Amino acid sequence: MGPERRVIVGVDVGTRAVRAVAFALDGTARHVATREYPLREPMPGWQVQEPDVLMAATLAAMTACVSGISGAEVVAVALSSARYGLIGLDAAMTPVTPLLTQRDRRSSEAARELRSSGQSRELHRLTGTPVHPMNPLCKLLWFARHEPYLCATARWWIGLKDYVIHRLTGMVVTELSSASGTGMFDVHRRAWSSAVLDLAGVSESQLPPVLPTTAVLRLSPMAGRAVGLPPGTPVVVGAGDGPLRSLGAAAIDHTVGGLTLGATGALRTVVRDPRIDPDETFSCGALTEDAWVVRGAVGNGGNVVRWAGRVLGDEHATPALLDVAARIAPGSDGLVMLPYLRADEAPPESCAPPGAFLGLRSEHSRGHLVRAAVEGVCLQLGGLRDRLADLTPIGSVRLTGDAFRSPLWREVMAAVLDCPVQVTSAAGDAALGAAALGLFAIGHTADLQEALTQLDSGVVGGEPVEVDPALTAAYRGLRARLPTLLTVAGQLGEILDEVAGAGLSAPVRP
Repeated sequence: MGPERRVIVGVDVGTRAVRAVAFALDGTARHVATREYPLREPMPGWQVQEPDVLMAATLAAMTACVSGISGAEVVAVALSSARYGLIGLDAAMTPVTPLLTQRDRRSSEAARELRSSGQSRELHRLTGTPVHPMNPLCKLLWFARHEPYLCATARWWIGLKDYVIHRLTGMVVTELSSASGTGMFDVHRRAWSSAVLDLAGVSESQLPPVLPTTAVLRLSPMAGRAVGLPPGTPVVVGAGDGPLRSLGAAAIDHTVGGLTLGATGALRTVVRDPRIDPDETFSCGALTEDAWVVRGAVGNGGNVVRWAGRVLGDEHATPALLDVAARIAPGSDGLVMLPYLRADEAPPESCAPPGAFLGLRSEHSRGHLVRAAVEGVCLQLGGLRDRLADLTPIGSVRLTGDAFRSPLWREVMAAVLDCPVQVTSAAGDAALGAAALGLFAIGHTADLQEALTQLDSGVVGGEPVEVDPALTAAYRGLRARLPTLLTVAGQLGEILDEVAGAGLSAPVRP
């Protein structure tokens, strides 16, 4: 059977959908199957999913993908998943809790207490993960406080990827990437931290053993029958979706940053060993034993422009609004937006003022408002790059994500970054990253770069973004004034909070 009939299947299990993608080993073709699943919000701030519903969708997507490549040889299945989820299981591996997703905020109080007590700094130094409600550590602290019996009697506490691995292979294990995002794993010793486990109120025996991300397990007979693959098919345990997006965007050189912009935004780069920033801004998690992804995130990205579309007219007309905004001069004629519409518990956004338009005048139009929103988000992401430079210098950036289909987003982001910028064709595809990691893990390539090139030669290149030097200079001046604007806005936010707390309001006139 020729290489065109041999494929590797990358499976990316996200928070809203699973994608199973079969990549031909010669890079000539791929077949995609997607299945969605619901999120539940049983209480304000809670966000959960039913593990068995999610797993049924995963098996359905894999089945559809395999049936779509009938006759091809599947050399391996490689896994990616969202990190930071938590599931409690009993001794029979039956879920006793739903999956608490990354955006479940019930443990916000626990996170605030760890930060206010000063414990967060040492926890970050040890685990590479800033204290945040999304972390399994904080979720376990919530269970210990509110459901102590469940916390004490659960046989296992595992993540989303771990549950998928168990259902596909019968093994109860995790891998280095997912473990390094729990807030309980000592990234320097590469082992669970006994001190943090004591704080969380769990024992090491309640957590799964940690394998390398390149570990190869075998598909169980039951799972094989369910998806139409031979039992014993290699299953590469893979990594978290964030690190694999860096790989899928070919941003795996320590001098290259991968910037992804969807509803939220993230900037990542890869270093050889864990690096911890003193400001608790960046997380550091594993892609492989000697490739660690340093990541900074913002909670407000493309959602800001969608919000503007909703309040200014038609939220489905975002492309048209961006076209209007592109006709506005850089700097939006003095209008500045601080794009903090959605609160985020992690630094630096936990210290951010409320969202605001500053300098609003009657001559400003909807185009000004939208352009100021784009510029505000890009300035925020540019600030991440500045802080990341203290850990490792970045000489160029690769842009991925749906937002960068817009020429305006590309132009503004490149001008703010003020370095060589390319837009990649793979859109930071975690399934592609999983497949490339899988190909390397089973020995088909000598390194990750070769694996990525073999599956998708186009991703290693990219479309350069040309920027007028005058535009770069304009945004450089705005970035220099941004700290002052943030200080003023923060003071105004404190005044508004005091007014709201006092219950003051304008009188109602008949």
